[in-house]
Amino acid sequence: MILQRRKLLTGGAGLMGTALLGGCDRFAGTETGRRTLQVGEDANLYVQRLLMSPATLAREFPAAMISPWFKPNGTIDPPDRAYRALAAQKFAAFRLTVDGLVETPLSLSLADLRALPSRTQITRHDCVEGWSCIGQWAGVPLAEVLKRAGLKPQARYAVFHCADTLEYAGSQDGAFLRPGHPGAVREAYVQLAAAEDWGGAPTATDAPKDDWGQGNADSEPEDKRTPIRYYESIDLYDAVNPQTILAYDLNGKPLPVSNGAPLRLRVERQLGYKQAKYVMRVELVESLAGIGQGGGGYWEDRGYEWYAGI
Repeated sequence: MILQRRKLLTGGAGLMGTALLGGCDRFAGTETGRRTLQVGEDANLYVQRLLMSPATLAREFPAAMISPWFKPNGTIDPPDRAYRALAAQKFAAFRLTVDGLVETPLSLSLADLRALPSRTQITRHDCVEGWSCIGQWAGVPLAEVLKRAGLKPQARYAVFHCADTLEYAGSQDGAFLRPGHPGAVREAYVQLAAAEDWGGAPTATDAPKDDWGQGNADSEPEDKRTPIRYYESIDLYDAVNPQTILAYDLNGKPLPVSNGAPLRLRVERQLGYKQAKYVMRVELVESLAGIGQGGGGYWEDRGYEWYAGI
């Protein structure tokens, strides 16, 4: 077993080195490149699952190490009209849908979710961009939700469908268009980005404001284009981990819009792009092939690894 594992790891490392020697983008776009990158991902998944059980936890930190500001990357002010209407009412009408390969489909309000057993954890968020933040998350373990829904035997993956539109389809040239809503949080975030201030605000008062009032949909025109929304997926091995939660609080307060309100997935043993924000629906499926472009997530459809273990 040890010899086989070494051969797998060293073989994967050698192939990855080939990809990094130059012309990496061109190489990754070829069939050989895709197979090579898949070897690296498979090796990562293989070793992680070999060394850890479903109950193995990521490191947790003391409260004194919580970052003064948790950087809200990615979408921070969803432009979707339906979402903004929910945000304007502080998500009083929000319902989380749990369906697919379950015995009992669920429709849960935030109050319902808060009434379930909860977990609080202080963990580090590691972004693929190279930065990290430590935050205190509170929410309902995904395993609690799945237990109430009851999984059918063929269920293998949990897919998280989100409210934030990343692109629009259907432009005249077939290309995708990025949404450009000039929300208050987005403006403040852009200012920080222009200043290259990625480490978090020095004090809480310097962070972008998130007043819950920006979600007024009355003045928002309804977009007729086809939205391509963020989605993510994990397998049941990670779904039942105690630290895999649907978080509704950050640092002791309701999750801000900029950080993914009303619900954000936390799967602490993986990189940040797996921590889907604005979760509206959890779908249990047997295969990822028919969802999005089949890669298992918005960024995975565009070349990122499906398994992003750390």
